[in-house]
Amino acid sequence: MGSIQMKKIVAIIRPDKLEYVKKSLGKVGCNGVTVVEVKGRGRQLGITESYRGSDYRIDLLPKTRLEIVCNDDYVEKIIDTIVKTAQTGDIGDGKIFISPVEDVIRIRTGERGEEAI
Repeated sequence: MGSIQMKKIVAIIRPDKLEYVKKSLGKVGCNGVTVVEVKGRGRQLGITESYRGSDYRIDLLPKTRLEIVCNDDYVEKIIDTIVKTAQTGDIGDGKIFISPVEDVIRIRTGERGEEAI
């Protein structure tokens, strides 16, 4: 793979922030992203709703998961962009996880590492 270090960024955000985050990532040169609709909960442990006078708890809330693999040089720029565009300041804004990537292979060409991103 050489000396290029790669990272995988996984961001869990509010679904209504997806379009804004995607556009902002494109503006900083990050076009490759995988998006999955997920459900989950964090510290807020869900929400309580009322329906016809009865309270009920929704403990798994809809979220959007973004996955991005990039070179180390782009990690901070991508993280800053996600935080600035996905943040509301309220509980439930989400989380970002960063982990190392050992290798990347483009299936179509067999390219590996940085060329495959």
